[in-house]
Amino acid sequence: MAGKKEQKEKKDRPLETWTVKELREEALKSGEIRGAHGMNKEELLSAVREIKGIPEPETKKSEGIRELKAKVQEMRSKRDQEREEGASRSRLNVLRKKIAKVKRQTRTS
Repeated sequence: MAGKKEQKEKKDRPLETWTVKELREEALKSGEIRGAHGMNKEELLSAVREIKGIPEPETKKSEGIRELKAKVQEMRSKRDQEREEGASRSRLNVLRKKIAKVKRQTRTS
């Protein structure tokens, strides 16, 4: 069984794919991290990255709920304006779908 584990370590998999157990063992092996047993995976990942000198990956920052709701308000006012101007039904449907998509994003943020 130790042979399989050594093979996994030799592959140099990305840290995100490591299990919590593997990350904890790596953290304890270094001796620089205290309280590794009480850490969750995200905390262990950042600690092991710090030890190994690996920079944190840049994450795509999503818009906040307030920005999304402001966007919905703008789109609704645009829809109302186009409705008053007599825009085609297909154009209004496009706006309706866009508004629904942004509203859906507020529920997942």
